[in-house]
Amino acid sequence: MPPPAQQPNSLPHWHIPNFVLKVEDLDHDGATIFLDNVKPKEALKLAVEASYAWLYTPLTAPRHVKTITLVLRSFDGVAYTFGTHVDKEIHLSLDYIAGSVPRAKDEIEGVLVHEVVHCYQYNGLNTCPGGLIEGIADFVRLNAGYVPPHWKPAGGDKWDKGYDTTAYFLSWIEQRCGRGTVRTLNAFLKDRKYDTKIFLAVAGDSVDVLWNTYCQELKKQDEQKGLV
Repeated sequence: MPPPAQQPNSLPHWHIPNFVLKVEDLDHDGATIFLDNVKPKEALKLAVEASYAWLYTPLTAPRHVKTITLVLRSFDGVAYTFGTHVDKEIHLSLDYIAGSVPRAKDEIEGVLVHEVVHCYQYNGLNTCPGGLIEGIADFVRLNAGYVPPHWKPAGGDKWDKGYDTTAYFLSWIEQRCGRGTVRTLNAFLKDRKYDTKIFLAVAGDSVDVLWNTYCQELKKQDEQKGLV
């Protein structure tokens, strides 16, 4: 009996890279907290899947990343990511982990989601504003459910302030224009240089109009809550 024919519409599985963990100081409190709260392979796999789910489809997800190395070491700050096209390296501060005890698991996994997004997102051929790059990373973190207690939607003068400010703005655009809007925005940044006109193509309005509308809605919500 011949094997069943493959379904023509079957989708490929997400490509999961190889994961490597390096801990520079096992005596550091941050190392103990990390290992007590997080399963590294599982956390990194979930972070990769979150990046794929919010920025790609099974047909468009990049497969070039072969290895993600997570390095835990002592330094000022939180985390950063760098690497080659195929090998990425995330450095996560043991000192920061040591200070995250009240919500260590969620905070560590949230930071990993943010940093793993940097392994996969497009950047307009290195012309994309840093605020948008960081905002997209936190957009994925926000929608993956790793929301720190101090995060909240906020307006202001700059839509590309980055991080949670831009993340909430992008999430609002996603809700306004439909699921997959930020995915389309990311796709636009693959093979072309960044231009603010990308928002007109993706969301139907200029980024300034979108930001002003968003800020007005936030102000109206605050007025209804008696916060203004």
